[in-house]
Parts: sequence; C-alpha cells; structure tokens
Amino acid sequence: MACLTHIALHVKDVARCVNFYQHYAGLVLVRDRHVHGKHIIWLAEPEKTSIFIFVILPGGPGHQQAENDFSHLGFALPSKQQVDAIAKEAERNGILLWPPKQEPFPVGYYCGLLDPDGNRVEFSFGQPLGENVS
Repeated sequence: MACLTHIALHVKDVARCVNFYQHYAGLVLVRDRHVHGKHIIWLAEPEKTSIFIFVILPGGPGHQQAENDFSHLGFALPSKQQVDAIAKEAERNGILLWPPKQEPFPVGYYCGLLDPDGNRVEFSFGQPLGENVS
C-alpha cells in the first residue's frame, strides 16, 4: 500500500507562500534548499516533519482557477472560534474567499482563503478527518 508523503506547489513567489502557510496554517520549516539555482522549501506540521511535508517550488506561473472549480488544500482546526479568527484576519488582509459557513456532516464549519499564488485553502472544524476527530 502506498503512503502519501508530500504535496508540492510550483509558485510565483516562494517567500510569500511560505509566510502564508507558516502564519495561517502554523507549518514549520523542515528544509531550506538551494538546488541548481532554485530555492526549494519543505514545510510540515510541527511534530510531523518526517511524516508528511508540503514542498514549495519556485518559478510557477501563478494559479488560475475557475469559479466553479473547488480544488483546494484543507487544514483542520480544533474549534469554530479558530475558523472565525482566521476568517476575520483573512478578510482584513483581503484574502477571504469563502466566509465561515456551517454545512451538514461530513463537511462541517469552514472558511476559505486565497494563498499568495491564488490557490484556495480551506480551514475547517468538524470534519471526520485529522487529529481532532472524536
């Protein structure tokens, strides 16, 4: 059986994307590599740095996504209050895409942001995924 170990995003601005994911998702720096003139960053959740990583690669064209395309990255949070706090900050910063909303099981309570490259990022509470599942 295969084990999912990483996701890689090819982005226009590595530093801005790294800052976004460190700030909003709490990811930590695992590796800061310079390979063949390219700056490549590995991020992960604290305590999971050898389990699953998020790779940020330079030189991407910027992500363009159709309105009806709901492709996104999803992060679980431990409370609705944390979803609300992220949404409020994102709204102040002009990057709130979906205001907080409660949906029936298994979707839960969520909001959506745009990262600096244009990727959609969901922050949720109440989905049957992640460590906060009862």
